[in-house]
Amino acid sequence: MVPNDHEALTTAWLGAPLPERFYRRSADEVAPDLLGAYLVVRPPGGDPRVGRVVEVEAYVGEDDAACHAHKGLTPRTRTLYGPAGTAYVYLVYGMHELFNVVCQPEGTPHAVLVRAVEPVPLGGPTSAQRAVGAVDARAANGPGKLTRFLGIDRSHDGGSLLAPPITLHPGPAPQRIAITPRVGVAYSGHWAEAPLRYYDPDSPAVSRPPKGRIGSG
Repeated sequence: MVPNDHEALTTAWLGAPLPERFYRRSADEVAPDLLGAYLVVRPPGGDPRVGRVVEVEAYVGEDDAACHAHKGLTPRTRTLYGPAGTAYVYLVYGMHELFNVVCQPEGTPHAVLVRAVEPVPLGGPTSAQRAVGAVDARAANGPGKLTRFLGIDRSHDGGSLLAPPITLHPGPAPQRIAITPRVGVAYSGHWAEAPLRYYDPDSPAVSRPPKGRIGSG
């Protein structure tokens, strides 16, 4: 069996990638709708890695003091101003690479930070497999951990999410959605308390930031 045949069999349960029109909305609309979606990364010569999105944050453009675009178009933020459905990957603290989904039409810099995913076996999210996957939930329960787990790095910055190597696919929406201020944005004035973090409270893979890191602290 050739590698492509193996990949087709192991990911046959996935639907088509989310279309460009899904992302062509405000980040605070896209963010909760991404919960439950399957994030798939296909590394060269390796098996795909899959995670169910369980925690996200919305960043809503130049007016948002916590958004990178708050200071306008720069070499660092150029990707943010690109087409809807583009990957925005950047480095923080000199060690963590974070994965974001660019939203809105080109020129309007909105993005959704994916903060946590629940690892999913290649064979699909059956109840038995989900139980096994829960044991490994901490492997991707943070924005830096999930990129290491899935194999996402800055080489993926600016790439389209409409086709491999990175795609997002419809998945089961959570039964409940919890909403809080974002994490680590106390510097952003009144924006620190904006209710723009969304997560699945029933997932074991949601991050557990200290309370002092949420909102204005």
